[in-house]
Amino acid sequence: MTDTPDPAVPAPIALVVEPIRVLVVDDHALFRRGLQMVLEQEPDIEVVGEASDGAEAVTTAAETLPDIVLMDVRMPKRGGIDACTAIHETVPSAKIIMLTISDEEADLYDAIKAGAMGYLLKEISIEEVASAIRAVHGGQSLISPSMASKLLTEFAAMIKKTDDRQQVPTPRLTDREMEVLKLVAKGMNNRDIAKQLFISENTVKNHIRNILEKLQLHSRMEAVVYAVREKLLEIT
Repeated sequence: MTDTPDPAVPAPIALVVEPIRVLVVDDHALFRRGLQMVLEQEPDIEVVGEASDGAEAVTTAAETLPDIVLMDVRMPKRGGIDACTAIHETVPSAKIIMLTISDEEADLYDAIKAGAMGYLLKEISIEEVASAIRAVHGGQSLISPSMASKLLTEFAAMIKKTDDRQQVPTPRLTDREMEVLKLVAKGMNNRDIAKQLFISENTVKNHIRNILEKLQLHSRMEAVVYAVREKLLEIT
């Protein structure tokens, strides 16, 4: 004898998860098409538009309101870094990942300063791009450990040029907050930081939130920039 559903009991409601809306920006049509075809195979990702240069990217972002913008650094008419700043002004909810063949420290620093939440070389696999989209959409800043090292090198060079800057008091971080900040500076995500310090991911998130509040900053990478500039972190 099989049980029959009780009509008085409502059926469970399936939760509908909206896909991550992605805008692809690159001046090479073949690369854009290949990236779009692969991302469209991901059930939780939807490519809502594409653009061939920075100027078109700003317009298309305003029209499509993407969650994530995948954007090349160097493009004609308007570069990716300049477009990054403009998109932040017109669509502040959009998070930007720079995809580039360049590993120059100056480009990396300018991208982070412009508000990019991720910076990845085009040589990474498509699977890694999809994972990067999910990570940044989930609130993580994303940068490979090798690029994080280059970023800190650039900051160290900047510090040497600005040693005559005005000295101002810096907020004091706890020893644990400094540990977390140092691991963020190495390019580690929340999960890896939690494993390294034997704490939960939620605890890591709380520490990062406290760090940003104390330093009055908006992102993890901005915190690293600030900490290196103020010599809270040692460059090795």
